[in-house]
Amino acid sequence: MSIWLLPVLTFAAGFNLWFLFEYLLHRFAMHELHGKGIMSREHLEHHVKATWSFDFTHILSWLGIAVVGGAIWFPLGYLIGGPAAGITLSIGWACGYAFYEYQHAASHLRPPRNSYERWVRKNHFEHHFGKPMSNHGVSIGLWDRVFGTQETPEVVRVPRRLAAGLDWLLDEHGELRTEFAEDYELVGSFDTSERQAGIDRAKAFASTAPDA
Repeated sequence: MSIWLLPVLTFAAGFNLWFLFEYLLHRFAMHELHGKGIMSREHLEHHVKATWSFDFTHILSWLGIAVVGGAIWFPLGYLIGGPAAGITLSIGWACGYAFYEYQHAASHLRPPRNSYERWVRKNHFEHHFGKPMSNHGVSIGLWDRVFGTQETPEVVRVPRRLAAGLDWLLDEHGELRTEFAEDYELVGSFDTSERQAGIDRAKAFASTAPDA
């Protein structure tokens, strides 16, 4: 076997292992717990307004992923092929996580630039606004297909009051940009009252879709 083949394979394995854990964490540790625990609580707060911003929680998440990568994947890789395999398996896992973080943040912060990014956004915002217990894979849809939790609507219906967190989707008048009319539809009124905010939070923590 080539000296490079095993590290390449273990890196690829680690990278793709992340996608399975992305699905499992998103579905079970974030949504199924309905706000019990910091991971679930922080994620469901994200669902309340559908905004994204960098904060201390992300630093803690990155540190947690690094610890998991070192504590689990390095020993496993070491058993498979020695220290080099352990290191590349762990690095692959970390890179898979970084890829997910980038795609998730980008989906909230800027418009798609290619067909893959267009899919990421439609898939993810159907999860936010249509079926919160579907589309748990942000980076890829493989595991949603495997577990039967994928939803692929032609048009994603976005409540107007929640679209404010997606600046790239709206024009200067707060209406849907025409170039996204094929994929999205604004619905409901722009109700930002405390009462509506309370309803949105309750629905987010119940992992049910927000009202139009």
